[in-house]
Amino acid sequence: MGLPLTPYVAEEIVRDEPGQEVVLDRLLDLLVIAALRAWFARPEAEAPAWYRALADPVVGGVLRLLQDDPAHPWTVATLAAKAGVSRAALARRFTALVGEPPMTYLTGWRLALAADRLRDSDDTLDAVARRVGYGSAFALSTAFKRVYGVSPVEYRGRVA
Repeated sequence: MGLPLTPYVAEEIVRDEPGQEVVLDRLLDLLVIAALRAWFARPEAEAPAWYRALADPVVGGVLRLLQDDPAHPWTVATLAAKAGVSRAALARRFTALVGEPPMTYLTGWRLALAADRLRDSDDTLDAVARRVGYGSAFALSTAFKRVYGVSPVEYRGRVA
């Protein structure tokens, strides 16, 4: 992306017009994407496995499904059906390209989103759990503590 986005961001920041927040959100999204592309395009850079896997016709589509709708009750079978491959083929290909099985990736993605919500919102633990695909605050708390080493409430207190 060869567009110089920074001047547009600087110009929009000082505007006090309807839609300013939406425009800034989109410009900042583009700026981050352009920066990541430039960073990963460097010869010495190694993009994360999930980023490289997005280019794969099967795994890339599955990653998009998981990232776009993490709260959906995904299974390897439903993901494989959407991708048009067998469960075994999807599991093998996903693990080879991403570095972990699809459900492990989904758990990590859900917990990362939960951590973001805990940090950036006042949502209840139940609301966060539902938003990221856990059936209850207890289920989220159990998974969160296993991965992050602290409960969601402790995490929120530390990052607040």
